[in-house]
Amino acid sequence: MTSMVMWIGLAVAGLVASVVAAAGDERPKQPAKTEVATLAAGCFWGVEHLFKQLPGVVSTEVGYTGGSTPNPTYEAVCTGKTGHAEAVQVVFDPARTSFEQVLRFFFRLHDPTTLNRQHADVGPQYRSAIFFHGEEQRRVAEQVRAELDRSGKWRDSIVTEIVPAGPFWSAEEYHQDYLKKHPGGYFCHVLQPE
Repeated sequence: MTSMVMWIGLAVAGLVASVVAAAGDERPKQPAKTEVATLAAGCFWGVEHLFKQLPGVVSTEVGYTGGSTPNPTYEAVCTGKTGHAEAVQVVFDPARTSFEQVLRFFFRLHDPTTLNRQHADVGPQYRSAIFFHGEEQRRVAEQVRAELDRSGKWRDSIVTEIVPAGPFWSAEEYHQDYLKKHPGGYFCHVLQPE
C-alpha cells in the first residue's frame, strides 16, 4: 500500500511538472541587473506616478532624503526643518533605459528652474535634486543638466541640485502608489514634450 501511494505521488508530481513546463513560467521576469536613481521634483505622488509609466522602470518607492533627521515622518518633513526632500527611488533596467534617459524624463516632469518650489508646493522639501549613486551618475547628471540649461527650453536657469545620495527613508505606506490608490487625487506634474 505504501509503495502504491508513493508511486501515485510521483506520478502526480511528474504530471504537474510537465503541465507547468508546457504552460511556461507566467511570472514576470526580473532583469539580471538593475540600477537605482534617486530623484526629487516636488510632491512625490506625481513623480512616482509618471515614473511608473517610463519603459524600463522596474519599481519605485517614495521617501525622504537629503536631510539630517534620522527616520523622518511626513509631518516633520513638511515643516521644512529636517532638510529632507520628498524623493522617489526609481529602480530601472539599464538594458531597457539608461540613466541619461531617466534624467531626461525627470527634467520633463517638473520645472527645474524654481528654487524650493513646484507649483503651489513651497519649501525645501519640494526642491529639484538628483541624488547620485556613484561617479558615473554624477558625470551624466552634470552633463544632462548643463546641456538642458543651454538649450533655452526654460526662460530661467536650472537650479536642480546634484548631490551624493545619502540615507533614503521610505515614506509611510499610505504615500506609496498614492495616485493609484486615490485616482483623481492631488497631481501637480505634467509631462512636457521632449
